[in-house]
Amino acid sequence: MSTVSTKAPAPSDGTAERRQPAGRLRRMREQRIREQRWPAYVFLSPWMIGAVVLTLVPMAVSLYLSFTDYNLFDPPQWVGLRNYGDLFTRDPRFWRSVGTTALYVVVAVPLKLALALGAAMLLRNLASRGRAFYRSAFYAPSLLGASMSIALVWRALFNDGGSVPRVLDAIGIDTGGWVGDPHLAVYVVVLLTVWQFGAPMVIFLAGLQQIPSDLYEAAALDGAGRWRQFVSITVPMLSPVVFFNLVLEIINSFQVFTPAYAVSGGDGGPADSTLFYTLYLYERGFTASHMGYAAAMAWLLLIAIGVITLILFRTSRSWVFYADEEGR
Repeated sequence: MSTVSTKAPAPSDGTAERRQPAGRLRRMREQRIREQRWPAYVFLSPWMIGAVVLTLVPMAVSLYLSFTDYNLFDPPQWVGLRNYGDLFTRDPRFWRSVGTTALYVVVAVPLKLALALGAAMLLRNLASRGRAFYRSAFYAPSLLGASMSIALVWRALFNDGGSVPRVLDAIGIDTGGWVGDPHLAVYVVVLLTVWQFGAPMVIFLAGLQQIPSDLYEAAALDGAGRWRQFVSITVPMLSPVVFFNLVLEIINSFQVFTPAYAVSGGDGGPADSTLFYTLYLYERGFTASHMGYAAAMAWLLLIAIGVITLILFRTSRSWVFYADEEGR
């Protein structure tokens, strides 16, 4: 006689039921992502093609040419590291261009950032009615950019008989024409760069507006003056913005070309005092037709900018303050 089991089935915890739909949902999600990936690639393809054709391929060709002797007319001849060796050991103008560019970066970048920060703090304290006008006025030179026309006007202002030497002579400061003076010509380019401080000023102004006003109120109640508030509150809270502007301005300063070309007349004069690195690179590549040599200079410039940027990022840990990070 068969017996019917009366043992009740074990209660299910629902794990198997939940696992199966979860697996199906995951597979459906992965399939949907794969289906959506191709439209994304299609929309990104113009940029990707442009990056490869206009950036990566020319960079690879330039790297190859830096190891060759190439004059634009004959096939490139492989010379190995000779171009780099000649730059460091046989080319005194290369070192003069490095020195001129370094002087320009060391002088122009701090002055430009200091003026931009000062203007931003001034605009922050202005009444809202006049702030828009002055912000536009301060930013206007940056809209003009480092164009050849503006650089030529700047050269005329500082040239012998220009407005600036005449004004200085009227108040008893006889400097003569700055453009023709080997000691002053580079500062014409510096002043042109500093004059166009609008872009970092706008960034500084945005950063200043993010600093909580109650910090200044608390400091004022503790008896801190304006200078103490600037050092203890403004500078630390604004340090990420300072770091951002510093990196951008240093990178841009190493690549300055148009003002140096216009002020010097294209030859880096007088006495190579305005022989900026990019100007000398242009001269070697497009005037002397030593494209392999110029390509080696371009890669050295890229390496130098990369190393300096890396150093800035490494050292930023000791002076850049982020309010949302603990222990900073």
